[in-house]
Amino acid sequence: MTKQPIDGAALLDQVERHHRRFNVFPSEHAFTAVALWDAHTHLLDAFESTPRIAFLSPEPGSGKTRALEIIQTLVPRPMITTDVSPAALFRSVSDTAARPVVLLDEIDTVFGPRASGNEDLRGLINAGHRRSGVVYRCVGDGSSQVVQPFPVYAALATAGLGDLPDTILTRSVVVRMRRRAPNEKVEPFRERTHVPQGHALRDRLAEWADLVRERIAGAWPDMPDGITDRPADVWEPLIAVADAAGGDWPARARAACVALVAAASAGDKASTGIRLLTDLRDAFAGAERVLSADLVDRLTSLDDAPWADLDGRPLTPRTLARMLGDYVTTDGQPIRSRNIKIGPRAVSKGYYAADLADAWLRYCPPRTTTSATTATAATSEVSAPEPVADTLPVAATEPAADTL
Repeated sequence: MTKQPIDGAALLDQVERHHRRFNVFPSEHAFTAVALWDAHTHLLDAFESTPRIAFLSPEPGSGKTRALEIIQTLVPRPMITTDVSPAALFRSVSDTAARPVVLLDEIDTVFGPRASGNEDLRGLINAGHRRSGVVYRCVGDGSSQVVQPFPVYAALATAGLGDLPDTILTRSVVVRMRRRAPNEKVEPFRERTHVPQGHALRDRLAEWADLVRERIAGAWPDMPDGITDRPADVWEPLIAVADAAGGDWPARARAACVALVAAASAGDKASTGIRLLTDLRDAFAGAERVLSADLVDRLTSLDDAPWADLDGRPLTPRTLARMLGDYVTTDGQPIRSRNIKIGPRAVSKGYYAADLADAWLRYCPPRTTTSATTATAATSEVSAPEPVADTLPVAATEPAADTL
C-alpha cells in the first residue's frame, strides 16, 4: 500500500511546539536545532555522521534534564541514564537492529573536574560519532581469542554542568541552558498525559523518515559560507533533514547553524599556549622587540588573564621561555629569547616580533578593530618599551633560554 505523503515542515513545526510547551531554550536557533536533531535520529543510517547535542549550564535547575525528558518522547528506542560504563554503552549500541538513542544526563559526573577522566568512555563516544566508528574487543575462550570490530555508531544527547571534553564539544550542537526568568512560563510535564502525545509525534517522524530516507541518503546539502570541517560534519545531517522537510526549515536550519557555530567558537576556551601567544601579540603592540621582563610585567598585569597565578605562581621569564619553546619561527626553529642591547654595554633577554610572527599567524584568532584599539590604548598607559639598540652579533646570542 502506498504511504500517504506527510508535510515534513508542518511535522517539524509540531515537534518544535511540543518542546516549547515544556522547555525554555536560550534562543530560537536552539529550538530549530533540537527539533532537527530529534528528526535526524529516525534517519541515522542515511548519514555519515551523527551530531551530539549537549545541554550545558553553569548552575543546576536550568532545564537540562527536562530537555532530555522531552527528547525521550520523540526519538526511537531512547536509553536515558545518569551513569554508564564503556562496556554497557558498547553492548547497547553494537546491536544495529536495536540501536538506542543514548540520553546521558549528569555528564559532569562522568567528565567533570571531580571525575576520573573516563578516557575509554570518551573514546567510545567520539568513535560513535561516525557511521564507520568501531571499537575492538577480544572474543573467544581462553587462548583462542580473536580481535573483532563492533560498530558503535549511535545518536547521543548529553546534559550537565560546566563543559565537556573538547573532543566531544567539537562533535556537538551546544545549547547553553539558563534558569527560567520569572516571565518565562512552561507547562508542568506529566508523564501519563504528555508521553503519549510525544510518542504520537515520534511515530509520525518515523513514518516521514521512511518516505524521505532514499532522498536524504548520500545528500550533500549546501552549507552556509564559512561552515567547513568539523562544524560541517555536525550540521550536514540537520540541514539535510531541513531541506527534505521544506517550508521555512532550510533557511531556519542554515541561520541556526551559523549562529550556534559562532556562539560555540566564541565560547571556546583557548589552550594556555594560544592564550599566551594572543596576549603577547597585544603586549608587543607593534614593537619590533621587547625585553622578557617587560613582557612578563605586562602579562601579569592583565586582570582577566591567568599569568599572575599559574598553579600558584606568577609567570616568570624562565616560564615564558619554556612555554614559547613549544612553538617555532618561520624557519622552523624553536622560539627563543635573544640578547638585546639596553645600553652602551648592557644586554638583557627579550623577544623579536619577527620570531613570533609565524606562531601569531597560525594560532591566534584574527585581530578585531576593537581589540587592536584597546591594545594600543593599553600600551600607551603602560610604559612603552625602552628604546633598544640592535642586537649583539649572532655569536653573542647564547644561551638560548632565559637565565634571569
